[in-house]
Amino acid sequence: MSGQNPVIPNAEDLATSARAASKGRGLPPVHLWNPPHCGDLDIRIARDGTWFYLGTPIGRPGLVRLFSMILRKDGDGYVLVTPVEKVGITVDDAPFVAIDFDVEGKGRSQTLTFRTNVGDTVCAGKEAPIRVERDTKTGEPSPYITVRANLEALIDRKSFYRLVEIGTHEEHEGSRWFGLWSCGQFFPVIPSAELID
Repeated sequence: MSGQNPVIPNAEDLATSARAASKGRGLPPVHLWNPPHCGDLDIRIARDGTWFYLGTPIGRPGLVRLFSMILRKDGDGYVLVTPVEKVGITVDDAPFVAIDFDVEGKGRSQTLTFRTNVGDTVCAGKEAPIRVERDTKTGEPSPYITVRANLEALIDRKSFYRLVEIGTHEEHEGSRWFGLWSCGQFFPVIPSAELID
């Protein structure tokens, strides 16, 4: 029997490690860290972007931002990672929500810059694509934008309605699509033929 005690993850210790790891400017290099997996923590990110710990919403925006900075997608799951530990968490849909965006320019010269519920900003483009999934039963769209390193934000309903107002029809992969331009990239939303005039 070894003299080592197993590490039991808890949110307070994780927050302390996260603060120490993110003292510098910008996001910490979570992609470079490969600590041992210490189990799962009862943290859940709801579809509306609310973070829960032990079933209770985390009411401190600074703590949510801190945890969001050490979030990483590993395979099909999500983990909070520091240089010394990695813990699994539950994400209902996408880990972030795009709550607003700004538009500069028009048409092919247009740039869409999104803001998330945790304070990230990202310009839609080649490295940050917009994609739209449609519910197979209802046809309802769920639009997403990649924020960083395989982490996406669900684009909220009000923002999606605004995006639809500035969309355009273009040829895309051999057929006509309604979609959006940003940073010289066209992002298809729905086949033009499926839109009702």
